Amino acid sequence: MTLQEAFSQVEDHRRGPARRHDLKEMIVMSICAVLCGCDDWVDVADWCEEEEDWLKTFLMLANGTPSHDTFGKVFRVLDGKVFESCFRQWIADIVGAVKGVVAFDGKTVRGSKDGPNTALHMVSAYATELGVSLGQEGTAGKGNELAAIKALLDTLVLKGCIVTMDALGCQTEVAARIVAQGGDYVLAVKENQKHLSQSIVDFFTTAEEHDFRNIDVQKRVWVEKDHGRLETRRVTFVADVAWMDKSMREDWKKLAAVGMIESEQEIKGKASIERRHFIVSSGIKTVEQFAHAARAHWGVEAMHWVLDVTFREDDCRVRKGHGARNLSAIRKFALSALRNDQRHTDRSLRRRRKLADRRPDYRAELLGIKPLQ
Repeated sequence: MTLQEAFSQVEDHRRGPARRHDLKEMIVMSICAVLCGCDDWVDVADWCEEEEDWLKTFLMLANGTPSHDTFGKVFRVLDGKVFESCFRQWIADIVGAVKGVVAFDGKTVRGSKDGPNTALHMVSAYATELGVSLGQEGTAGKGNELAAIKALLDTLVLKGCIVTMDALGCQTEVAARIVAQGGDYVLAVKENQKHLSQSIVDFFTTAEEHDFRNIDVQKRVWVEKDHGRLETRRVTFVADVAWMDKSMREDWKKLAAVGMIESEQEIKGKASIERRHFIVSSGIKTVEQFAHAARAHWGVEAMHWVLDVTFREDDCRVRKGHGARNLSAIRKFALSALRNDQRHTDRSLRRRRKLADRRPDYRAELLGIKPLQ
């Protein structure tokens, strides 16, 4: 699927002079510009003006390239859900069937705060093995993240995948939706599920006191040393929840195991220890599977770091209407294209972005752009 084809079904509801620039062409132009280093609509408009001759090799541009005001106004009113639906289709065509760990997490787009209005909060589903975002849902503030998680889950096919979430996503309805979409889950448990959390903590405390006697337990230890930091991860996995109250156990769809990860970090002689507890569904059988899924969750947090550092998302002041949400999706388009590059894996994303700006053939290859016949 080419970039042009991905947006072929987007309807343009503008009327009269407002349709001076083709909507689908504006979307494609904006993705090209962001891929090449642009961070707001002024940058996008300037880049398109400078690259007009190249853009005309695959776009009509009957009235030239739009101004930054035109870009801002159009993306302010463009329905974010329609735009994100096209994004999901394009990603699905690029990566094919998703496998492995799919990590869910939210990020506040801090620059989108508009006076008394709450900043936009985006929830993303991130395929950790592929390094791409599978989709996103926007909410007004972090307090609505749970609703966004549920809505995003309903759009994804998760057969054969393991879904990971932090404690906010540890909800019986969320677990049921993951299972309904064909997935398994590793969900962090904290005080928002007070009785479940206390039950698991008590279980591991008692089991340790008796050296896990008569309990079928799997344990592994991993040690990593990097840049002066020594980390030891002790992972414990128990594929048996018969000890849990039946009513509690039955609330969680396909619940079959619990896990604990104790992380001990030593930096410059100072040590800290953290324990995290998880509930795990029946498709995960070994401590290695559990540990990998829990460890892989950092991938979505790394994506959010890249959006801030490489794409300067938090510095962007686009905030009216759907503008911030649509620009967030455009950044993920660009990031996914850069991640999918197999020729320059030795280069950082920042270097790949600059290379796309310098080399038209490279950016065309990344986005699957085909010239006009």
